[in-house]
Amino acid sequence: MAGEIPDLNALVRTGTGKGAARQARRDGLVPGIVYGGGNDPLAINIPYNVLFKKLKDGRFLSTLYNMKVEGEDDVRVICRNVQRDVVKDLPTHVDFMRLKRTTKINLFIPVEVLGEDDCPGIRQGGLLTMVRPEVELIVTAGDIPESITISVEGLEIGDTITISDVDLPAGAKTTIDRDFVIANISAPSALASAADDEEEAEEGVEGEDVAEGEEAEGGEESGEE
Repeated sequence: MAGEIPDLNALVRTGTGKGAARQARRDGLVPGIVYGGGNDPLAINIPYNVLFKKLKDGRFLSTLYNMKVEGEDDVRVICRNVQRDVVKDLPTHVDFMRLKRTTKINLFIPVEVLGEDDCPGIRQGGLLTMVRPEVELIVTAGDIPESITISVEGLEIGDTITISDVDLPAGAKTTIDRDFVIANISAPSALASAADDEEEAEEGVEGEDVAEGEEAEGGEESGEE
């Protein structure tokens, strides 16, 4: 589960509009907004290097931060959107939502796989296919899990793992109200191709048998005439 909430330092953005945002970017800052929590929106700037590092570290959109802004009370926030330059793919604007520890939010939580060394299906050449490398959960802001875990120990080729096989963190639940597949152990491509060839061959034989039967019936009918 989430440990100590990391700090995120930001500056108050005095100007608003496109002009102020462009100036912020020229100054090595990324403009943003903090909203929600029953308070007025707060325009902010975040040092580009700080934001870029956190984005590179991963899980930025599912990490609860303690935002520190000079002249403002510290507030817990979570990022809800990062706008990027369409050409350079660099951050150009960021939106944060204020949260209480008890606030319920929807987040995509990564899936961690255990037991691959003890999976007969993988040892036989099977492939672990992650159908859902992340699962969307409804979680409490103060208890955001780092990940959920699945185990493939003992699984054979053709076996699957569904959400019902997972022990979810306390207080968390899925946004999808049905059992769904997270991962499976699929056959190696060579075996899958061989199986497809066998099925096609069987279908061809069945087709020939049907055609021969129809010809025989046609011959009998002609003889009767």
